[in-house]
Amino acid sequence: MQRLEVHNLALIDSLELELKHGLNVFTGETGAGKSIIVDAIWLLTGARADTELVRHGAESLVVTGFWDGVMLSRRISNSGRSVARVDGEVVSNRELADASAKMVTVHWQHAAQALLDPKYHRDFLDSALPDKTLLEGYKWAFTLHNDAKARLERLQQSERERTRRMDLLLYQLREIEEAGIGENEEEPLRLERERLLNAERIATDTNHALEALDEAEINAIGMLGDAVKYLSNAGRFDPRAAQLGSELREALSSVQAIAGEVRDLTENASADPEALDEVESRLAMLEKLKNKYGASLTDVLAYAAGLRLEVNELEQAATDAADLEQNLSELQHNLEQKAVQLSAARQATAVKIAPQLEAVIQNLGMPKARLEFLLLPTENTIHGAESIEIRFTANSGEDLGDLSKIASGGELSRVMLALSTVLGANTPTVIFDEVDAGIGGQAALAVAEQLHQLAQSHQVLVVTHLAQIAAKAEHHYKVEKFEQNGRTVTRVRLLDQNARVAELARMLSGSESSTAMAHARELLETR
Repeated sequence: MQRLEVHNLALIDSLELELKHGLNVFTGETGAGKSIIVDAIWLLTGARADTELVRHGAESLVVTGFWDGVMLSRRISNSGRSVARVDGEVVSNRELADASAKMVTVHWQHAAQALLDPKYHRDFLDSALPDKTLLEGYKWAFTLHNDAKARLERLQQSERERTRRMDLLLYQLREIEEAGIGENEEEPLRLERERLLNAERIATDTNHALEALDEAEINAIGMLGDAVKYLSNAGRFDPRAAQLGSELREALSSVQAIAGEVRDLTENASADPEALDEVESRLAMLEKLKNKYGASLTDVLAYAAGLRLEVNELEQAATDAADLEQNLSELQHNLEQKAVQLSAARQATAVKIAPQLEAVIQNLGMPKARLEFLLLPTENTIHGAESIEIRFTANSGEDLGDLSKIASGGELSRVMLALSTVLGANTPTVIFDEVDAGIGGQAALAVAEQLHQLAQSHQVLVVTHLAQIAAKAEHHYKVEKFEQNGRTVTRVRLLDQNARVAELARMLSGSESSTAMAHARELLETR
């Protein structure tokens, strides 16, 4: 993480923090808000929005983290609304969590969920496998086997059930196909029904129109003919009148043609009960099909297409079942081989790394601690053919037990520190809060050394109250709380060498006495 920007989070009004590679520590007086930095980054992992974190008087808090080529951001309003962004694009909290999972790992007493859930124990062990292709090969074999098995189970439905289903499909398909429906036939049918229902009215109105056009004593065609004759006479002396006469003659021809069509319409506009019955029956049948198979004729036709596909699948079922059964046997054999190979690799890896982890944990202030990976055979799942659980005890003479029930918060943090250093963290940034809980002396020095070792390959951020750990850091930040304009605010500043000596002295003895300052310098010189 190159930069962290925080606005209106708890006691922080505005903070822009440049961060470095290597080991970064955050120290400060109790209550100064050291863990607020962890809280801020925790929000970028998609954690549940808590309105209590919004600074009093502010409408919302905003946290933004910058990594190489990646920007993660989270805004939480005082009403509880949360908006997440990845590279400026609005995403869901789940998508933010997926993106942050590639960038940062947060370990703290109240969020070390990875050690409380055995599925992550499996991930820790698998991360140490010398051949990662074994796991991917197993997962692919499992997926192929399960897909084939599910398909065979569908194909091997009882013959009675298959026949019943086929009869139903064929009946429905036949009902739709025999109807011979057209996707756009309803509207023309409705118009035809209106015409047939109003045949007498049409006949009456068209007859009146015909009389007005041609059959009345004084009619339109006769009057237009007279007008043409008069304009033709005038046209012998006036070209404009001749032009108008020619145009009116064309109009007369059109009116005569229309009159012919009106005459035909009048003669054929009688009521036709049989035709009306046919249209009504057709519309009723289409409505029945829609009630059964879809809201529109388009839906009915789409339903019929689906029926054809299922009929074809059922017809093919008998042929496919025999072939698939043989294929499934081959896939089962391949899956079992892959499972045996993966299980053997996991067992060998567990035996190898458990003592390494145990040695580191013992060196971290728990000299009697013991740890092992317990692998118990199970049915094949996508994750393998065994369950995997880290078993642990911090005390001599005690049986190994469930890590989530036996380990305290501080012990969980140190187990996580051991896992991160021995197995390697999967993200470029790793954060520890309260990793030094309940330790001191040589154990503190050992924890500091482990953090320093991890920081050789990762950016490590640590909130600590121990001078031994703070002295190991390449970059030391102090978190301070003070009053400004009547409000309490938290600030974070990168310490120079002199300020760092003073802060270490405070952490060692609570004062900047000459003895404490000398001790602080000694810690820095020997780090």
